[in-house]
Amino acid sequence: MKVLVIIPAYNEEENIKDLIAELKSYYPDYDYVVINDCSKDHTKDILRENGFNYVDLPVNLGIGGGVQTGYLYAVQNDYDIAVQMDGDGQHDPAYLGDLVEKVASGETDMCIGSRFIANEGFQSSALRRFGIRFLKVLIRICCGVTVHDNTSGFRATNKELNQFYSQNYAQDYPEPEAIIAAVNNGFRVMEVPVQMRERKGGVSSINPIKSVYYMIKVSLAIIIHGIFKGKERANGTRT
Repeated sequence: MKVLVIIPAYNEEENIKDLIAELKSYYPDYDYVVINDCSKDHTKDILRENGFNYVDLPVNLGIGGGVQTGYLYAVQNDYDIAVQMDGDGQHDPAYLGDLVEKVASGETDMCIGSRFIANEGFQSSALRRFGIRFLKVLIRICCGVTVHDNTSGFRATNKELNQFYSQNYAQDYPEPEAIIAAVNNGFRVMEVPVQMRERKGGVSSINPIKSVYYMIKVSLAIIIHGIFKGKERANGTRT
């Protein structure tokens, strides 16, 4: 099966070269594409000088737009499975095969790498863990599924879900919304345990102010999805 690893990157000059080298060492048969989201540092220079496969966005689209570009690339090039992996080095490529296996076997449409099943490796900050637990409860109430690591951007998807995401993907902090959209459109979602790592270099784009905005926006999106899903069930239709 053709597998594509989608690596969204914004100002990842300290991480991207080592990440791609590590990816190639584990899975040389997997293709990859880096989506350079109009980085302001030397990320583009590193990609070009090393002959890496990349798409250079002319304007900054944010994480959602960058990832959606990757899904569109996967669809246009007829990949069977796409794997999203962050460009900051937090996602260990050693676990890629575990995610791909669950999708390739037909067991699920999306497989998410979760740090909160075995609770090993880097667990993120206490504040972010609280937010993730809050979203887990909200998703379970509104959508009827339990996803422990709902903000994880480490996930594999099959061809049908790639097609869906290439046309429908949240633009701001999209991971939880992408899960909800998949579930509400009949796709299956599961998790497997992974160990994540601390960011090796650079600075996260999510600061305390953005964290508050993130929680409000995502919570409202989950509630709205839940309301529409409830109406669909009552009417016996899908909107």
